[in-house]
Amino acid sequence: MTTEELKEALPNFTDPALLEQILEKGQIMELKAGKVMMEPGQFMKMVPIVLDGSIKISRMDDEGRELFLYFLDAGETCALSLTCCSASKASEIKAVVEEDATIIAIPINAIEQFSNDFKQWKDFVSNTYQNRFQEMLVALDAVAFKRMDERLMGYIVTKMKQLKTNELHTTHQEIANELTTSREVVSRLLKQLEKKKWIELGRNVIYIRDDFEELISK
Repeated sequence: MTTEELKEALPNFTDPALLEQILEKGQIMELKAGKVMMEPGQFMKMVPIVLDGSIKISRMDDEGRELFLYFLDAGETCALSLTCCSASKASEIKAVVEEDATIIAIPINAIEQFSNDFKQWKDFVSNTYQNRFQEMLVALDAVAFKRMDERLMGYIVTKMKQLKTNELHTTHQEIANELTTSREVVSRLLKQLEKKKWIELGRNVIYIRDDFEELISK
């Protein structure tokens, strides 16, 4: 990969010297959907910056239940990974490749160097913390204040936008895990949406109307 190709993938970085350092210090990796990149308790040796595809970041409780926090899309990195690296702490998140992704992995020792040498990197880190904090507040608000049917519909919209498709290939149990509820609750709520003809249920697939987001906002 050239610095021009990297600049196209990471439009926040325009400093040629920083782009060269990212290419020199980083490792480009191709990851398949479903790959678990990080589990709670593991120590992080690198921080990923997504060049293409997406990665799902979740929080796990002691019983293995999963709470979705946010997606990492092209040009983004994980604030919680940055925190764990800088503090030499074990990971508190689970990172799974949502759709085939290309990342550039920045080793821990390069993170501090970039922060010292490049203002654009410091701005990138600062913006990452701010954006992820807002996304985690949204996730917290959903758990604390929204009914489960509202959370489910919001989840469907998020996945549609994330994957750029109206077909979600997933199981009711997988949705339940991400929303920290039971499969039976998810199945019942999906059936209600199907009765309204807002979605159509297949075997491990949900077909969603183009105007779904408009319908749920009425």
